Amino acid sequence: MSQSLSQLYIHLTFSTKHRFPFINEKWNKELHAYMSGILKNNDSPALIINSVADHCHVLFRLSKNYTLAKVVEHLKKDSSKWVKANTDCKKFSWQGGYGAFSVSASKLDTVRNYILNQQEHHRKVSFREEVEEFMKQYGVVEYDARYFWE
Repeated sequence: MSQSLSQLYIHLTFSTKHRFPFINEKWNKELHAYMSGILKNNDSPALIINSVADHCHVLFRLSKNYTLAKVVEHLKKDSSKWVKANTDCKKFSWQGGYGAFSVSASKLDTVRNYILNQQEHHRKVSFREEVEEFMKQYGVVEYDARYFWE
């Protein structure tokens, strides 16, 4: 009998539409828990989820049975519906795109701590500066700021 094995860790980040500060500290922990359930239902368990007012970071193990695009689609669509149904934020929506970066198993603690400390990090660095630094670190050549920030 053959077996397929996969151990792919993803650092995912995406913002609210137009970086509007929709995400409220009053309910963001509930949102994170709901997002964790969405990922679990897609066989892609979350290791940590954290957000600030205008964007979210997620570290998760990607399922061997689903594409990254499909997992992200479910995560954003279903969490957006949850926000609209469970908060007073009826105009909530996520940006169209996202950034997803592979993470070595040896760097999981580093990325987990980075995500955990988002509030402190963004006292010094904007989301745009953060994403552009990711693009440099990961050597992303397809990045075109005209489209990513629309």
